[in-house]
Amino acid sequence: MRFLFLASIFGLLHVFSSETFAFVDDSTKTVIRKTSDFTITGDGKSKSWEKTEWIKIPVLESAGDSSSTLVKLLYSDTGLYFLFQCQDQKLTATIQKDFGALFNEDVVEVFLWPDPSVPIYFEYELSPLNYELPLLVPNINGRLNGWLPAFYERKQRTQHATTIQGGTRKSLGSVTGWTAEFFIPYRLLSPLVSASPKSGDRWRGNLYRIDYDKVYTTWTWSKVSVYPNRKASFHEYQKFGTWIFE
Repeated sequence: MRFLFLASIFGLLHVFSSETFAFVDDSTKTVIRKTSDFTITGDGKSKSWEKTEWIKIPVLESAGDSSSTLVKLLYSDTGLYFLFQCQDQKLTATIQKDFGALFNEDVVEVFLWPDPSVPIYFEYELSPLNYELPLLVPNINGRLNGWLPAFYERKQRTQHATTIQGGTRKSLGSVTGWTAEFFIPYRLLSPLVSASPKSGDRWRGNLYRIDYDKVYTTWTWSKVSVYPNRKASFHEYQKFGTWIFE
């Protein structure tokens, strides 16, 4: 897989059940357990998810929203798996197409920075309506842009699905929560990633959620800056945490 203009650039991130949750709260590093590949269903019911624990993502910006956000991560020989469980009250999501500005509505986000020697990382967003935004982001001294993938098909594509709790999957619908499950293949990350990670390898990355229901609320695993009269700077890649592959 090759992203548009990437060569020239180099030239210069219903599971609420009776199960007992174990939380990992270290916001600087976490171990990613290994798994065999499995099917994405959007409900997190694959037994593969039992291999790892929930990470509780703390609120970064809020005017009183106490909804929780939980995340699980796994990796295989072909890619990375993510599972988000989001408490919610309303699906503030109206965009009904892929590659839209999903960050302006309810969304979960993953940032992957496999090679810290270059200021280029991958951003993935998924809305509760199951629309996606995959981006390659060159960030040169704070000047950044997002590039969509070219030849986005077959084994280079992500797999993604969402499910809704306490309501139906529709714009502005009342709910109690939603689940996002997705798979990012290493082929999509080429040439940032030339091979599947080995045990002991380390990547930098971050996990986010944005919710627009009553107030603008954000959650982040590895804390980033919040500036007066500005929203959180999700693109502070120097502050990403560390993912250690089992």
